[in-house]
Amino acid sequence: MKILIVDLVHNILIEKLEKVGYKCDYLPKIEAEKIAPLLPDYNGLIIRSKIKLTKEILSENRQLKFVARVGAGLESIDVEYAESIGIKCINSPEGNRNAVGEQAVGMILNLFNNICKANQEVRNGIWQREPNRGLELSGKTIGIIGYGNMGSSFAKCLQGFDVKIISYDKYKKNYADGNTTEVKMSEIFEKTDILSIHTPLTSETKYLINSNFIDNFEKNIYLINTARGKIVNTADLVTKLKSGKILGAALDVLEYENVSFEQISDKKQQISDEKLNFSTNFTFLKNAQNVILTPHIAGLTKESNIKLSEVIADKILRNF
Repeated sequence: MKILIVDLVHNILIEKLEKVGYKCDYLPKIEAEKIAPLLPDYNGLIIRSKIKLTKEILSENRQLKFVARVGAGLESIDVEYAESIGIKCINSPEGNRNAVGEQAVGMILNLFNNICKANQEVRNGIWQREPNRGLELSGKTIGIIGYGNMGSSFAKCLQGFDVKIISYDKYKKNYADGNTTEVKMSEIFEKTDILSIHTPLTSETKYLINSNFIDNFEKNIYLINTARGKIVNTADLVTKLKSGKILGAALDVLEYENVSFEQISDKKQQISDEKLNFSTNFTFLKNAQNVILTPHIAGLTKESNIKLSEVIADKILRNF
C-alpha cells in the first residue's frame, strides 16, 4: 500500500507503517493546492488540516482506501460522500483528549484567578491584590455539551475540585462513567455555572452557541470553547460579554481561523449576522480582561504529538 502524508506527523507513524511494508511518502511542506494532483498515485492519505477534501476531489480518487486525520475533527473531509464510495475516514481523538481536558481546566482556573492579568501587571511594576481577588471552582456546576473523548477527559480532569459535573450529548445515552451526571439540555440551561463545549463542527453545531441559546441559561455563565471556533457565534458572544450574561470566556479556538488552523485572517470579513466585522469583535476579545485566548493549542502537547500518530498508525494497521 502506498500512502501520502502531507502534514507534520511524529516519526513513529511512518516507522510503524513502513515496518510492515507500507510505502510512505512524507511531504509535510507541500502546499495545499499541489496535493490533489498527486492523489491518483496513492491508496491512502494522511492529513491534519492543510487540505479540504471535497466531493470533487474525492470523486476523482476512488482508488483511495482511506483518509486519516491526525487529530480529532473531520470537518475538512466530506465524510458522508467519502464513505459512500468506499473511502474509510479515520481520526485519532484518543490521542489528544488528555491534553484538551487539561487545557480546559487550566484556562478556567486562569480566568477565575486573573492569572494572565496579574502576571502582566507584576511584570509592569503593578502590585494589585484586591483587584485580582479570584473565584473558586468549588461548589460550581460545570455543564458539558458533547461527552465523547474530549468532554469525558475534561470531566475526569475536574475530579478533586468539589464541583458538580453534568453533561448532555444528543447522540449518546447511558454513558455516565462516574465523572458526570447525564442530563437533558433543560437541566444544562437550569444549573450551569460554567459551560464547556466539546462537540465536533457539523451543520448542526455551527453557531450553536448564539444569542438565543445563551439566553436559555437561568444563570449568568462562563464559557469555555476548546472544540471549534465556528460553534460559537462571535458577534453574539461579544454582545453577551458586554451585557454580563456571559461573565467571562476561555477560548482556544476562534471562528476566524483558516482551514489549517495555523493563522487567523487579518482581513475585515463580514460574519454571519452581517452587522459586525472581524476587526471589531476580535479587538474586543483581545482587550477584554475577562477573556482568555490561546491559538488552538489545547490538543497540542509533546505527549499528544506522539499519541496522535500512534493511534492513527494502529487504526490503519488494524483495518488495511
